[in-house]
Amino acid sequence: MPTDYYTVLGVERGSNESEIKRAYRALARKFHPDVAQDKAAAEIHFKEINEAYEVLSDPQKRSMYDRFGHTGNGASAGMGGFGPFGASEGFGDIFDMFFGARQAGGARQQGPQRGADLRYDLQITLEDAYRGAEREISFNHLAVCETCSGSGAKPGTLIQRCDRCGGSGSMRAVRQTPLGQFVTQTTCVKCNGEGTLVPTPCETCRGRGRLERTRTLTVKIPAGVDDGSRIRISGNGEGGGRGGPAGDLYVYLSIAPHPRFRREGTDLYIDLPIAFTQAALGATVEVESFDGGSPLQIAPGTQGGTTFRIRGKGMPTVRGAARGDLLATVHVAVPQKLSRQERELLEEFAKAGGDRIDDRSFFDRVKDAFIP
Repeated sequence: MPTDYYTVLGVERGSNESEIKRAYRALARKFHPDVAQDKAAAEIHFKEINEAYEVLSDPQKRSMYDRFGHTGNGASAGMGGFGPFGASEGFGDIFDMFFGARQAGGARQQGPQRGADLRYDLQITLEDAYRGAEREISFNHLAVCETCSGSGAKPGTLIQRCDRCGGSGSMRAVRQTPLGQFVTQTTCVKCNGEGTLVPTPCETCRGRGRLERTRTLTVKIPAGVDDGSRIRISGNGEGGGRGGPAGDLYVYLSIAPHPRFRREGTDLYIDLPIAFTQAALGATVEVESFDGGSPLQIAPGTQGGTTFRIRGKGMPTVRGAARGDLLATVHVAVPQKLSRQERELLEEFAKAGGDRIDDRSFFDRVKDAFIP
């Protein structure tokens, strides 16, 4: 048995034209096959909604339906699922009102186009990062063709507007739906979205406007750069299209491990081996640094693992506002081979009590210091 049209739209029999139209819009938006998840069920329900609105929106058909129902003469005449609206004038653009023009694909951007950016990975030494340096790099990129200046056309010939899309780079297809015109926009297959045609291509680049070239540059590395720092070189990326500007080149820096120094931020760390006698008696030693040796006073009785801080001998900052520190950790070196005289002297030292180890705790030594 056919479903009651008022029930289909969810309105009362006494509803006016605007109420019926409002109910139809809400249902059409919900059950349109292009937006519903269950498209098969939505298509069936949408057909019922369309039939109900086509009758109830027309005063003459509605009057006949109210008097005779579905069997009324002419009440359902001309009602067909997804054809044009017929009597529902002024409602042809409702789909655009709900969803806007739907586009499948689209034309490429018209006018000048900026070239793509490029990345170059460069490894430097810690000394380079400390002092700053210059490095020469080579890389491949797409450069603007010098013969045609990037137009893709042979010099002396003209570029024509695409006769298929009229220069827009896109094609529009319009089809009728129960909700009005459904517009589909796709890229023009003749000009590939460019909007122009090149009847006589450039012999050098074969109409592409760009060629792969090798470029060599000198990169200036400022002092103080860290691992992962990035240097931007403007205008040295891929060449632009249709007269557009070139992209940029980004040089990413990585710092190779150093055999002597370890870096943490702006501070440098170094292991400093000293002799047993220097640790026991005290001495002045020279600590290696990137700008020359730095003297370091070793106090008598210095234990292995003690770290000394030398101010201002670390890494500079990129802006040069400050410098880090150099931290030297001493390690007492034990000789592996001794001469006869050295052995005899050490044996005498051991007999004199030099082989004793003070294993008292720090608090025990402090307590002894206050005993009269």
